[in-house]
Amino acid sequence: MQTRRAVLDAAIARFGREGYRATSVADVARDAGVGGTVPYAYFPGKEALFLAAIDEDAARLIDEVVPAAMAEPIPDWPQRLIQAAVEALGQRPLARRILAGLEPEVTGRVLEVPALAELRKTAAERLRTDQAAGRTRPDIDPVATGSGIVTIMLSLLMSVVQVGFEATATYGGGVAAVIEAATALSPRPTRPEPQ
Repeated sequence: MQTRRAVLDAAIARFGREGYRATSVADVARDAGVGGTVPYAYFPGKEALFLAAIDEDAARLIDEVVPAAMAEPIPDWPQRLIQAAVEALGQRPLARRILAGLEPEVTGRVLEVPALAELRKTAAERLRTDQAAGRTRPDIDPVATGSGIVTIMLSLLMSVVQVGFEATATYGGGVAAVIEAATALSPRPTRPEPQ
């Protein structure tokens, strides 16, 4: 398993730096310090290695941000999740590359990454827990709302990598307001419209 992990680590770094087309399996093997055919013992080809690298990088990013955002029963956990993901993205060149659309053949696959399916489940479970504790509206569907929160997070992450990190400052408050409006027990008072 150490060899497979070394190959995946090298693939994440190389694909993140050079991209799919400019990277060969031999490059990855060299970076991992293994023989040129060793990656084929774990992955049938370059595409399979690339997809595994994307899945692994996404899983690591999510494993890094979920505990920071969901460790405590705090009402603003969705905003913290998004903020932690934006911050962690700075250390994930492959994830940034995919979210930026620099690998268009797999950009659509982002929604199917196994780690995101787990994140959707985690968000739904958290919403159920918050509903049971009276911290979240009881009338929302936790599965649909959790999925929506993850989708909003992905959209913001795509904006961040394509427009720049200032997008978080520009749009982060609006994202937080939408999530709060969808989940808050009672709506915040609104200002009267000017007449």
